Amino acid sequence: MPEPQPLLRPRNLSASALSLGILALIAVGTVLKLAQSVVVPLLIAWLLSYLLAPVVTFLVRRLRFPSFLAVASVVVLLLLAAWGAGLVIQARLLEFARVFPEYQKQLAALTDTYGKLLDLPTAVLKEADWTAQLGPLVLRTSKFFLAFIANAILVLIFLVFMLLAKPYANDKLRAALPDRADGLIALTNTISRQIGTYLGTLFVISLLTGLCVWGALAALGVEFSFTWGLLAFVLNFIPNIGSIVASIPPVLIALVQFAPALWPAVMTALTLLVLHQVAGNLIAPKLYGERLNLSPVVILLFLLFWGWLWGITGALLAVPIAAAIQITLAHIPALAPLAVLMGSGRRYARAAPPPPPAAPDAPPAPPTEG
Repeated sequence: MPEPQPLLRPRNLSASALSLGILALIAVGTVLKLAQSVVVPLLIAWLLSYLLAPVVTFLVRRLRFPSFLAVASVVVLLLLAAWGAGLVIQARLLEFARVFPEYQKQLAALTDTYGKLLDLPTAVLKEADWTAQLGPLVLRTSKFFLAFIANAILVLIFLVFMLLAKPYANDKLRAALPDRADGLIALTNTISRQIGTYLGTLFVISLLTGLCVWGALAALGVEFSFTWGLLAFVLNFIPNIGSIVASIPPVLIALVQFAPALWPAVMTALTLLVLHQVAGNLIAPKLYGERLNLSPVVILLFLLFWGWLWGITGALLAVPIAAAIQITLAHIPALAPLAVLMGSGRRYARAAPPPPPAAPDAPPAPPTEG
């Protein structure tokens, strides 16, 4: 009887190699954590470069813009869009601060109506000074926006240099590696095209989701509908969890705004549920096609890891990072099996085997002699 062969041979995976791999992962994780203030803007700029590079190419090739002018035009448009969104958010925050006392009265009425029925601590809710909590909240929000502006400036600096250097990448590769340049250029172009297509599709789906949420909430009369649409657009980059988080604030606002009636909040929740289900389960799979084939377990692990490492920014970047890694691995023959393991497995599912043929009818038994 032959002896069973080990699954992992020493020449393929030694204990020392495994130890070195674990130490390397720990070292990389430590560097990413310590260098977060630089790595995160660099990574955001890298992902944005995939989205904006086709626009720059269009301006250069079709409209005959000089490279620097094309990059400057794209960056200016990006700044104008961010500036407009910032003005809208600022106006909505000021409006929210103005109507906050009215919401407090509505919350008190809601507490009076349903507090005793649900055995809630109505006295605590009614006596709480919610207005006093608004000041610290505004202060924390202001600090967040200051940090956001500082990171945005760093992102723009990285983005400008990446877009300016992109047209010369192939020439530098040919000069550095003349023997292998053509194959590497074809590989990098394919990877870049697929990552850019995926990110563009994700952006379009998130934008459509945000617009639909804005329109639906405006039709229902929920206040700050544009803000909730913008929130849905941003959090749609976090699959599954993002849609749930984005649905909580508008439902709470509808609950307080229309108090003591409950049906507007119920309608708001049902509308958001339908919109996110249609976007996530019907529209997204058709637009992605085979471009996003990530396992839900892989998505969850990436969300947990990058969310733990970089907070909400890491959670927003988790799926784009996972998709970029899978696309890159799929085009490297030695690492292609890892890309398969990261996938959902739908494309590899075998068809159900055909049913076994029916057994032939047994011949009739011969008559017995009586």
